[in-house]
Amino acid sequence: MSTRTPRVSVLLPARDAEATLAVCLRSLQRQTLRDWECVLVEDGSRDGTGALSHAIAGRDPRIRVLPTRGLGIVGALQAGLGACRAPLVARMDADDWMHRERLAAQCDALAAEPDLAAVGCHVRLFPRRSLSEGARAYERWLNGVDSAAAVRREAFVECPIAHPSLLIRRPLLAEYGYRDVAWAEDYDLVLRLLADDRQLGVVPRRLLGWRHAGPRLSRSDPRYELERFTACKAHHLARGFLADGEDYTLWGYGDTGRSLRKALAGHGKRPAHIVELHPGRLGQTIHGARVVGPDALPTLPRRPLVVSVAGAGPRSKIRAALAGMGFEELRDFVVAA
Repeated sequence: MSTRTPRVSVLLPARDAEATLAVCLRSLQRQTLRDWECVLVEDGSRDGTGALSHAIAGRDPRIRVLPTRGLGIVGALQAGLGACRAPLVARMDADDWMHRERLAAQCDALAAEPDLAAVGCHVRLFPRRSLSEGARAYERWLNGVDSAAAVRREAFVECPIAHPSLLIRRPLLAEYGYRDVAWAEDYDLVLRLLADDRQLGVVPRRLLGWRHAGPRLSRSDPRYELERFTACKAHHLARGFLADGEDYTLWGYGDTGRSLRKALAGHGKRPAHIVELHPGRLGQTIHGARVVGPDALPTLPRRPLVVSVAGAGPRSKIRAALAGMGFEELRDFVVAA
């Protein structure tokens, strides 16, 4: 192993990835930025991933295989992070691929803006033929996040940075680390960084091919279920935006709003009012909260306002309406799908 410090460490956990690993590593080897190392954490695979990893690493000394025994994603990431030597760490998953300019473009972005803690990039979901309209809408939303301001604004809608696209300064990642919690470790990391006012940017180019099919961890591990994402949002909202009191105002009481209200109740947070457009709900009381129309908002006591509605179109209209009433996003309200 070379003793020279590379510019980037690619942190790549792999388990039972024999079918996709070669393509993933080939995309890494084709990078225009050549000064990298790959810490390939082979986490107790039951197929030929281990043999394939060692065979490829035997032909490219920049790839180092770190065998572990079924630690799981968080344990594998933490073990691999401890072996990373470069000042920058790029995440990658074993069933994805990267554009040949990904590492160069992201390194340039961090070099140009020293205040940025990390950057992501836009993605192309694949295989395209199997994408549902919901997946395509998600891709459009994610690729609409194009700046540090947009990352912060969209943080409670979904995770605004695809984790396999992340390039982060290693000392910072070592400080925060990955937590083994009841929800997705990547979303948890992003929200903890933002809570501490770290700036996370995006290179607005499609530099990652992100697999959206097959036996991904996000499809099999209960920590990646929708209910767990809602629990993650509630945890961080309760500790941050809603930390100063028990009461808040909730805009939206469809499936999204109901789930978030329930999750926030577990943290002692309850809506004093619920804003709804449905005429059949106006004037009702739900869990002690009076249901009002949007026109009533300026007359209510100024409490933190959480907008919880599905769909980019409705969220855009609500943002415009609130701005017209003098509400400032991230100060007076946050949007959480």
